[in-house]
Amino acid sequence: MWRVGFFFHEMAFGLLSIFLPLYVVSIGGSLLDVGLMASVATLLSIPASFFWGYICDKTRRYKRYILISFFASSVLLCFFTFTRDTGLFIVIYVVMAVFHVAHEPPKNVLIAELYPREEWEKSFAFYEGFTEVGWLIGLVMGVFVSFLGFNSTTTLLMCNGLNFLAFAFSLFWVSDPLLIFERGLVRIEKSIDFTCRGITIASKVLDGFPTSESLSEENLALFCSGLVFFAFATSTLFTPLPIFLAQNLGLATSMVYAIYVLNSGAGVVGYFLRGKRLELHEEKMRLQKVVIIRSTLAFLLSIFAISIQAMFPFALVLAFMGFTYALYHVYALSLTMELIPAGMAGLFDALVGLGGATGAYLGSYIAQTFSFTYAFIISGATFFLAYISFKASS
Repeated sequence: MWRVGFFFHEMAFGLLSIFLPLYVVSIGGSLLDVGLMASVATLLSIPASFFWGYICDKTRRYKRYILISFFASSVLLCFFTFTRDTGLFIVIYVVMAVFHVAHEPPKNVLIAELYPREEWEKSFAFYEGFTEVGWLIGLVMGVFVSFLGFNSTTTLLMCNGLNFLAFAFSLFWVSDPLLIFERGLVRIEKSIDFTCRGITIASKVLDGFPTSESLSEENLALFCSGLVFFAFATSTLFTPLPIFLAQNLGLATSMVYAIYVLNSGAGVVGYFLRGKRLELHEEKMRLQKVVIIRSTLAFLLSIFAISIQAMFPFALVLAFMGFTYALYHVYALSLTMELIPAGMAGLFDALVGLGGATGAYLGSYIAQTFSFTYAFIISGATFFLAYISFKASS
């Protein structure tokens, strides 16, 4: 039941995700303004993620930061309705982004501490799938809101109401775990397993038996680099994408929402199909496969942008990208919560923010200065760099 508040929160931000970049352009902003808004907001959310992750682990209080995030977002959404100035709009959005990320590290810790390691993948998959349904409903609402011609004030008030529902449900149903030890146990188990493997290999070598086993730990720096590259590639592609669909393909706002509905719907399928427990090695291998598939899909988009200016192929590829992202997200979250030490719960979101911030601005800049095709190509190449980083970290 504690997830219900997050469901409504994702509904609100699913509706906002397409509305905001189109709204910025409608009030006189440019594609670069959209990129600047997303980039600065994501950049400032990096230290914010570290701070919220550190403070929630330090105080061992998680509910309060979830409530702060949802309540602050509701208040700032109200401010959106009173401005038509692009600069002020960007400032309010950036402030909201800093508070918005406050719920992410506590949420990840809640899942890691409320469930044993054997159920982390299943629990993360269920949470992400459940909340992705909320995001999907928000996108569907966007289709109807734009089709019915609701004005921007009404749309923003709808988002505000949904986010306040998230605050209200979380106030009553989210609670801090009584005991916080699961992540510590996982790190102890990993240390014991590493020691046992070392003793086994040493015994075989001393006894003259051949062995093909190797004794190596995960390279955390390379793994983190993979997270940054993946976030960069995703942001480079998706930040200017609504403008591409609206301007280059000439789609109405309702159709842009509809394409994103397919993307999100495929993500829901991916989350719910990804439920069983995997061995660590198999989980890493699947993460790598998903990333290389996503790289291929990004290159396909660049080809379609040149030769096939039609909605259907873009919608199909974006649906597959939504499916692969769901798988990646579950694998990456589970591995990150296993690898990072206590007090660093915000590391995942900070790394995603670092890649997302640079990608958001660069993708918009390249799309406006050169063409959307170059942005898609750079995205595909960076996905491939993420694949190399994840493979080298194992």
